[in-house]
Amino acid sequence: MGGPLIALTGATGFIGRHLLQSLSRHGFRVRVLLRRPVEVPEGASSAVVGDLTRPMNMAAALAGVDAVVHSAGLSLTMSGTPEDDFRASNTEATLRLAEAAVRARVQRFVFLSSIRAQTGISAPGLVTESDLPAPTEAYGRSKLAAEGALAETGLDWVALRPVLVYGAGVTGNVATLLQLARSAAPLPFASLGARRSLVSVESLAQAVAVVLAAPGPLRRPLIVAEPDPLTPAEMVTALRAGFGRRAGLLPAPSALLALACRLAGQERAYARLSTSLVAHAEGLATLGWRPVSTAREGLERFAHSQA
Repeated sequence: MGGPLIALTGATGFIGRHLLQSLSRHGFRVRVLLRRPVEVPEGASSAVVGDLTRPMNMAAALAGVDAVVHSAGLSLTMSGTPEDDFRASNTEATLRLAEAAVRARVQRFVFLSSIRAQTGISAPGLVTESDLPAPTEAYGRSKLAAEGALAETGLDWVALRPVLVYGAGVTGNVATLLQLARSAAPLPFASLGARRSLVSVESLAQAVAVVLAAPGPLRRPLIVAEPDPLTPAEMVTALRAGFGRRAGLLPAPSALLALACRLAGQERAYARLSTSLVAHAEGLATLGWRPVSTAREGLERFAHSQA
């Protein structure tokens, strides 16, 4: 017996590993869909389905499944990847899995999309779910196309659009920021006033649990963001507080900081540091979702766990 049976993809990735643990804690039974045989944690079953763009054994893999949580795909950190690869891994693979879910009479399909399906690297005002999507890169376009494909299947689907996710095992820009905060060197971020929304991987996992339990149909995208957007200075301050040290921030002219980042090959990182992307998770809030903590508290707790 037990709770509803969830088929989870991407369980070996950063977000998927946390989802596997969280879903089990929430009383769900989890069947991990794998590209190749690997060891899975105790308490979870597994099924090998191969490459999701050409899946195999899907009838058996989805037999008896109540809902699919699809977190596999190419990530934004692979920004040099050709657009065709993003389309194959993020759009076509999602559609193949959704078609198999329709045949298996799965009740709900939860897709881990991205805020980049809705906007570019920055946004001039508050980003909400009522805004017309305008992705600016191949990654975001592939996620938005996958959402569109889901809408054509007849499934009861929901696409979660998380902002920048942080937590144990994170890579990319958050990992770099954590490394900088861990150092004792003063950082020239005091003058950077742009704010960005964040969400902890624990709060994201909580959002997945909420939409799995919500009455349907949903059939829409939902932003996932903690309520307090932070400046780079506030992010570093929170991280260094978690490490038990002072902020150690210095002001620096933006032009000088931009030049330094350009010379270091970190132009994209500077674009994120110097521009705002603030999003509001209104839809999730109406379903009863509450983040585990504020971003400031979450970053401090995250750094403390990595000390």
